[in-house]
Amino acid sequence: ESGQRKPTLELLLPLAAAHGVALDELVDAPETGDPRVRARPVVRHGRTFVPLTRRPGGLQSYKIVMPPEPGAEPTLQTHEGYEWMYVLSGRIRLVLGSRDMTIGPGEVVEFDTRTPHWIVNPGPHPTEVLAIFGPQGERMHVRT
Repeated sequence: ESGQRKPTLELLLPLAAAHGVALDELVDAPETGDPRVRARPVVRHGRTFVPLTRRPGGLQSYKIVMPPEPGAEPTLQTHEGYEWMYVLSGRIRLVLGSRDMTIGPGEVVEFDTRTPHWIVNPGPHPTEVLAIFGPQGERMHVRT
């Protein structure tokens, strides 16, 4: 009434729920700007990485376009992190520890990147993959 009190989240959350509105609407939060990600693709080792997130740190997502590399020899690597990959088109060859597998369209792999691994497109066409990478080993949590 005097404008001197500042409501807490403990008070605002039930009010928003009771009125069926978002908390932002209740407190008239300013617009956050354009939510679209317009990051520039980066080419590394012949692969095109299209960032799908714009905030550094935490989970990062990418669309990766991999050119064919038939006959490439595995060079296993390790690093901190956790990788999740969904093959949109084409195929990838994944060597993970002692396992060697081919992953096709619609298939998903996820693994701890501290396990020796190597990923390549065996060809004959370019491969497109959606990837989520957690640099500190964060794993993706899916809720339905």
